[in-house]
Amino acid sequence: MNLKLIPVVPLILPVLFFYSCGKKTEETKPIRKDVTETVFASGVLEADNTYELAAEADGYLTQVNFEEGDIVAKGKVLAVVSNKEAIFNEESAADLYNIARSNTLSNAPALQQAQATISINKQKMELDMVNLQRYRKLWESNSVARIDLDNAELQYKTSKSNYENALENYKQLQQQADQQAISTGATKNINELITARNKINAVAAGKVLQKYKQQGDYVKKGETIALIGNPQNIYAKVNVDEGNIGKVKVGQETLIQLNINKGKIYKGIVKEIYPSFDESTQSFICKLAFTDSLDFTIVNTQLQSNIVVATTKNALLIPRNYLDFGGYVQVKGEKEKVKVVTKFISNEWVQVLSGINENTVLVTENLEANKTTISEAGSQMQ
Repeated sequence: MNLKLIPVVPLILPVLFFYSCGKKTEETKPIRKDVTETVFASGVLEADNTYELAAEADGYLTQVNFEEGDIVAKGKVLAVVSNKEAIFNEESAADLYNIARSNTLSNAPALQQAQATISINKQKMELDMVNLQRYRKLWESNSVARIDLDNAELQYKTSKSNYENALENYKQLQQQADQQAISTGATKNINELITARNKINAVAAGKVLQKYKQQGDYVKKGETIALIGNPQNIYAKVNVDEGNIGKVKVGQETLIQLNINKGKIYKGIVKEIYPSFDESTQSFICKLAFTDSLDFTIVNTQLQSNIVVATTKNALLIPRNYLDFGGYVQVKGEKEKVKVVTKFISNEWVQVLSGINENTVLVTENLEANKTTISEAGSQMQ
């Protein structure tokens, strides 16, 4: 059962046994006590800001630079994966980038040749311009024929066009070289990132809580190398079923018991209720913060908890075995059973809202009893 009725103080109830036709009967009266309703939840100890350190590439671990219990800083290289293909691709991309980058410089062979062509065409254009001006003066003095002037003009236009084309060609070569440098530079950066994934760095500062891999192990991309978390803040991570999560609220008191020491109870509070249903456990996850000092801080230690969801003052209680499955009780001296309205039912106790009172004497049969004398027994609610 997930719900428990917990009295504020233990109770010792006298129970008298009587015999009728070989069957022993018991009788008792309801009692009034303050009780609490709790929701049971099991879980484990977990460190705050816990994360799994995972490999980002396939390969063998050539270095593992940590042990369990080590404190690591953010960004520290904790392991190295051997990936020769990635290293080769990075080196090749770097070489291609260097070549492409050199082709953008003014002393690059293609640009030098284009610049030389510009210079030649410029000189030819300037010479043809001077020649054209000379022919124009001769034409004005009727010293040359019209066809000679036209040829000089055509020659100048041709050389000017060649010069302009040489300038445009240089610009295109420069643009192509720049584009090639950008493209190879991007490839180089990508390959550097891929190679960098061979180094497994700490995502955040913390303590190595568990180590899963050793040097020489083969790992796949996404495989966990270690578990890292904040050792200064250990909390209980518990699972609450669908039927009870609606009763759990942040700030409620909790009683936590570690499986390694079931004789000790730690107090805590509900710190957080995770916002989504956990499909793997088919439950809702809650984070319980310890208010008592925790003297055992090994993560994944299994635990049990009771979350106090309600307290009822002066509740009317009867033992569970006095209530049948139909919700009826047998009152002493009555032939017919009496229907009672109940609120909480645990394995041992029932809270009754109406139908009987504290003066009502209840009777039940104990068919399994084999004693033949009147005795008094104590029953303690828990």
